[in-house]
Amino acid sequence: MLSVQEAFHLILQTVKPVTPHQCSLLEAYHCVLAEGTVSDVNVPPFDKALMDGFAVRSADLPTGEATLQIQETIYAGSVPTLPLQAGQTSQIMTGAPLPEGADAVVQIEHCILNEKQQTVQIETSLVTPGKNMLYRSSVLEAGATVLEAGTFLRPQEIGALAETGSPIVSVRRAPSLAILATGDELVPPEQPPQPGQIRNSNEIMLHTQIFQSQANAIPLGIARDERNHLREKILEGLKSDFLLLSGGVSAGTLDLVPSELQAAGVRQVFHKVNLKPGKPLWFGILEEANRTPCYIFGLPGNPVSSMVCFELFVKLAIRQFMGFPTPEAVPVQARLQLEFQSKGNRPTYHPAQVEWKDGEAIVSPLKTLGSADLRSTVNANAVALFPAGNQLYQAGDKVDTFLW
Repeated sequence: MLSVQEAFHLILQTVKPVTPHQCSLLEAYHCVLAEGTVSDVNVPPFDKALMDGFAVRSADLPTGEATLQIQETIYAGSVPTLPLQAGQTSQIMTGAPLPEGADAVVQIEHCILNEKQQTVQIETSLVTPGKNMLYRSSVLEAGATVLEAGTFLRPQEIGALAETGSPIVSVRRAPSLAILATGDELVPPEQPPQPGQIRNSNEIMLHTQIFQSQANAIPLGIARDERNHLREKILEGLKSDFLLLSGGVSAGTLDLVPSELQAAGVRQVFHKVNLKPGKPLWFGILEEANRTPCYIFGLPGNPVSSMVCFELFVKLAIRQFMGFPTPEAVPVQARLQLEFQSKGNRPTYHPAQVEWKDGEAIVSPLKTLGSADLRSTVNANAVALFPAGNQLYQAGDKVDTFLW
């Protein structure tokens, strides 16, 4: 049976970053930059006012108080026409370029304007060079790197690209993930379950996890434990970048998923991983000419197992597909709030709640009845990793935790 790290390695070895494509900035949202960008301008392109007020020479205000002669008013989008000499100032608006000779801005709240005499009386604290302004190219010089390849594009990155002359960028897109829940016992969430039935919670849960991963979910509904129906649903799901199947991957008589995937041309990469919960995890790939490969995960049917396997393995594959430079989840070292007894012959990823106190992560493993106890995860924002074996951990011991 594979270790978790061996499974991680095989996923990273199998899943290839999707081919980049060129797109506009609006289309690039929630994609990953495939090529770094440089600025075609200085940012800001001129000495720039950060406040409405008066552009001044700091040397004219050694005590913060002075009466200065007004030269002109400078608006954002205009260009100063008069330099400042000793004893002179220009009224200036936020975002406007400072006139030659000015090295600071005094905000309007500290100024008393005398329109008749065209003077302004300034009463403020010490004015130092650079106050309430940005110097030309202080944020970024023309030709400097704006964003590195592998950057995930959020609104702020999109804005930075627009500001620096990259209206078209090369990106790797988010994948589409088809979700197929399997089992005769399943009914839709809106339907009251009859004896022997349970509601299909995994599909909507996985849908939400995919959404949190900035990818695109395609729910396929429920596949019955009957080969023709399962085969039809699988073939539909294989049209996506990923196919996530929930249930049907263990060793039961009606666990038909592995054999039907094989019949559809899917190559198994691994089946079963040494962890708890999630041991039955299945992973494979469908490679066909003239299309992006489809990556298939057979997730255990128990909801906590399915959830944990998504967070550990599917999310890794999504990030690899999108070209993140470090797709692996990085554990946080957290101190146990209370003592905890770990049991079992497999490494356990236990639902836990992490809080931050004085800058340190504090973790509390939550009470659970096992992989079918989804309710126990409601207060979880992480899993705590406990190695195989029986061990009593003391309060204050440090353990690896993976934040959700």
